[in-house]
Amino acid sequence: MVDRIASWRHAWMAVGVAEPDAALLAALLARYAEAQRAYHTLQHLDECLALFEAVSACAERPGEVALALWFHDAIYDVQSRDNEARSAAWAREALLAAGVDGAAVARVVQLIMATRHDVLPLTVDAKLLVDIDLAILGAEASRFAQYEQQIRLEYAWVAPAVFAAKRAAVLAGFLARPRIYATDALFTRLESPARANLQAAILQLGA
Repeated sequence: MVDRIASWRHAWMAVGVAEPDAALLAALLARYAEAQRAYHTLQHLDECLALFEAVSACAERPGEVALALWFHDAIYDVQSRDNEARSAAWAREALLAAGVDGAAVARVVQLIMATRHDVLPLTVDAKLLVDIDLAILGAEASRFAQYEQQIRLEYAWVAPAVFAAKRAAVLAGFLARPRIYATDALFTRLESPARANLQAAILQLGA
């Protein structure tokens, strides 16, 4: 289990500023604990932070990647299309208020926006962040099955047939990529199980 407090403090130290008032951390944790969430929760945040601890040596600017992970799902409304932009805006405001350098803030914002997964990441840190966010696809079969159930709960308002078709299309999109994971470290570790999980899920969805 990741030590959230240690992770939080280390991230701010790594970008060269003092840890902000405890109210910011409390507000973030409260967001990840919102009732409408089933997957984009503290469990997901903890999994991301734990994996980052294991691969942080791959980052060019680890503090920025860590802060991007903390904020990447800070705002989550399943029926909204601007969650990443709103999360990035909150991060920008918080980091600037804490005294983080403007160039670093801009990079963190871009990292958060990379988690839209609508374009392939280009920078070293964006590749690492996106791979960490997508690590769930290569999780053990039981955790992946739980993840799929959690996503269905978040979209409980969508009719079953519609959900199955749209979800299968999303998963097939990842499966169609030449490689799901851009970093060598996570490609080696997660690519094969991710492809097996995706294929199984698509079959289960009936697509």
